[in-house]
Amino acid sequence: MPITPHPITGESVPLTLGHEFSGVVEEVGEGVTDMRVGQRVVVQPIIYDGTCFACKSGYINCCDKNGFVGLSGWGGGLAEHIVLPRSTVFAIPDNVSLEVGALVEPLAVAWHAVNISPYKQGDSVLVLGGGPIGLAVVQCLRARGCEKIIVSEVAGRRREFAKQFGAHFALNPMTDDVVTRVRDICGGQGANLAFDAAGVQAGLDQAILAIRARGTLVNIAVWEKAASLHPNNLVFRERSYMGVATYVEGDFQDVINAIASGELKPEAMITRKISMNEIEEKGFKTLVEDKDNHVKILVEVAP
Repeated sequence: MPITPHPITGESVPLTLGHEFSGVVEEVGEGVTDMRVGQRVVVQPIIYDGTCFACKSGYINCCDKNGFVGLSGWGGGLAEHIVLPRSTVFAIPDNVSLEVGALVEPLAVAWHAVNISPYKQGDSVLVLGGGPIGLAVVQCLRARGCEKIIVSEVAGRRREFAKQFGAHFALNPMTDDVVTRVRDICGGQGANLAFDAAGVQAGLDQAILAIRARGTLVNIAVWEKAASLHPNNLVFRERSYMGVATYVEGDFQDVINAIASGELKPEAMITRKISMNEIEEKGFKTLVEDKDNHVKILVEVAP
């Protein structure tokens, strides 16, 4: 969150939180003809300038000045009311609830990561981390027909979630030799792809060695501190290491369509529903002290 004015919003802390949210349209602005009062919607929260090289190339997620609704200004999901540009708002169909609509944003992160990766039918995949993004990656891979998904996750409950959402194998990196197990599962060659949704050094070390020659490691995680790697582990097996960031235009609508068609069934990601007056104890505190037993805690802002 910006401590100096954000270059687009002009806002800095304190700010209203919440970048994964859905709601109901109360008013529409002048000239808006394709939205109506009462329509149920989700918000794509990327803030971008539209003028830099990345934006003009279609990479709004890589904007030189990018930010997020709920992190950089323009209000947030925890506000009772919010005013946003038409371009950020996506209608959800009648068979998609507002609750599930709030999951579109993290699912779009995973959808984009799988889209931009070299994944193809028949590939084996290692996913590092069984948190919300890792579990979303599992679901998106299953939606693409992946038949060999391996999740590496320390927490037992999250390994259970991973299996529930479609992982074929769930490893404990504290007790399993992840590199050896992945190679064994993948016919001695290692996985074609790995997605890092954990962002820890030990996982990075394991993932690079667990992918096969000319395999790819896709980094989704936002790291808290610098990581290190030995380039020779990439060079001598011609492995690739790529970064991905959030999502681009089209990903939100693709996820909405996939949920509406039943291709994605993310409802079980919501592990608790709370009201605004419970946020501190049953929301933030729970995610600090008991995060292993939860995926997404949903806040009902305006009943």
